[in-house]
Amino acid sequence: MTVSTPAFAEVAVGTTRAALLKDGLQAFPAMLAAIAAAKKTICFETYILRDDGTGRRFAKALKERAQNGVEVNLIFDGWGSVMSEEFLLELSLSGVRSLNFQPVNFLGRIGRVIARLKRRNHRKSLIVDGEVGFTGGLNISDEYAAVEHGGKGWRDTHVRLEGPAAIELERLFLDTWRRYRGASLDEKRYVRPSFLPGRVRVIGNAFRSDRKDIRTAYLTAMASAEKTIFLTNAYFLPPAKIVKVMSRAARSGIRVAVILAASTDVPFVLWGARGLYQRLLRAGVEVYEWEGRILHAKTAVVDTRWSTIGSANLDSLSLRQNLEVNAVIDDATFAEAVERMFKEDLAHCRRITREWMRERPIGERLLSWLAFQLRRWL
Repeated sequence: MTVSTPAFAEVAVGTTRAALLKDGLQAFPAMLAAIAAAKKTICFETYILRDDGTGRRFAKALKERAQNGVEVNLIFDGWGSVMSEEFLLELSLSGVRSLNFQPVNFLGRIGRVIARLKRRNHRKSLIVDGEVGFTGGLNISDEYAAVEHGGKGWRDTHVRLEGPAAIELERLFLDTWRRYRGASLDEKRYVRPSFLPGRVRVIGNAFRSDRKDIRTAYLTAMASAEKTIFLTNAYFLPPAKIVKVMSRAARSGIRVAVILAASTDVPFVLWGARGLYQRLLRAGVEVYEWEGRILHAKTAVVDTRWSTIGSANLDSLSLRQNLEVNAVIDDATFAEAVERMFKEDLAHCRRITREWMRERPIGERLLSWLAFQLRRWL
């Protein structure tokens, strides 16, 4: 049995209670506890669901609630997820209704590459009874589980939202479920109270009308910064507008610092990001690379007042193509916790300097240049 670990921070933000969760050590037990407490509905969405120890723990929890009358809806991405037919059959037989998002119908390696170019569902969300929701960067596999729980302990961040923000997260899930023809819903279970938008918002890259919401949120927050901009991003190949806003802020005396991955499961993105470092350093942006277990988090905090946690990377796939979801929280106390997490993470980083960049082998520099030129397709 997995023992719950206290949240990194828990803050009341208007009518929503937000808990900042660091790594699978804090996030997974909280998610499993919420599933176990479900009474009517569970909506679960993930890019990666694996048939491993972590995936089986979540599958067991979902099956148990489905067998006890809870309507359990599961969306998993057809490219990112790897499961056996037996695993899926057991879910189905227990009453879990699943939607394979954009399944891979091509054979061979070329087919999988073509499938990758299609829109993918990169969201990570869990909503229970429309009352409590989770989102952030964690997928459901052993890579994200704590080392003490048999996982690889990847560094990631999630947020638990209790209150109206959970309903916003659920609406985004249900819109996708209906649009991509998931099983019929027992609609009366999803009747929720109306509410006015608060200081916790859920924003998603979904369909044509709101494809730019996450990018706009970042740009607006950073353009209004007066003191600090702190970003943690696993796959960092931002569009020119974001680079310009960051550079302009740093040149004006605002402290701009980014934590990026030194090791990654997608090396080409790391090479491409390094092709951007010289420009950031010349503008005065502090660049750090996280060392050790793989960094997968996507968070930001501006002026210790505005923060965001979600699934969206600052790259073309997240901002222009894939389905994503971020929580945006306008609260100084919660932002202070996100900033404290950022500063603690700096202790695990090396700072990138111009000298370090000059000393890189010529082959690495050429590879970074090439990857950066191809950034729109990464």
